[in-house]
Amino acid sequence: MFQDLDVYFDNSFQQTAPQQDSAALIYRGDSVLARTEDAALCLPSFAELPEQADALPFCYAFTLGSRSFFLADWAEDEATLIRPNVRTGAASSKGEGFAFVSSKEFRGMGPKEAVFAAAVGESLHRWYGANRFCGRCGGPTSHDKKERAKVCPACGNMIFPRIQPAVIIGLRHGDTICTSKYAGRPGVRGRALLAGFCEIGETAEETVAREVMEEVGLKVKNIRYYKSQPWGMAQDILT
Repeated sequence: MFQDLDVYFDNSFQQTAPQQDSAALIYRGDSVLARTEDAALCLPSFAELPEQADALPFCYAFTLGSRSFFLADWAEDEATLIRPNVRTGAASSKGEGFAFVSSKEFRGMGPKEAVFAAAVGESLHRWYGANRFCGRCGGPTSHDKKERAKVCPACGNMIFPRIQPAVIIGLRHGDTICTSKYAGRPGVRGRALLAGFCEIGETAEETVAREVMEEVGLKVKNIRYYKSQPWGMAQDILT
């Protein structure tokens, strides 16, 4: 599955600076800066970054295996394509440069460690972007120096990353399985399993029963847990 990696994932917060071999996760909206070669996602190291990225404020994200990853935001009004720094020889053998690759594209690529890093980084990127201001007093927030949190200097409010429990459902009848077509979403062509977010005071099994009833009007039984999975690409539209 998505999180089944061959290297150790260390999500503990560190107050550290990037090295030349550290990986850079630079996001523009829901897209990450990378090269794509033969359906492979190649995330840049700091040694490969173009000069335009030198001034970006990076923060530590996590460590995957022996490599540390650092996160930064690329302003929406900047160029959508960045060429590699010619001094580092960062271009591939095909002469491809760096470009912003959307999550809908990279989720189907490999290697799985790079895709996992890009997806988890996207979760953090969205969280940082949504908490630039304090929800209590409205003041601007800053990064905490001891743990992964945003802190409001004005009122002391601490904001931590939030997870959103959800279920995805394999609704079976005999040798068939139920899928949906995203009614009311123009342009969406794909089909997907039934799914939804857990509500307050609701167990995962109750979420399954409610979502199935809401989406296809069926009562279900024999609800059985299968496996859990982190997923950083919520609120997307499949095409």
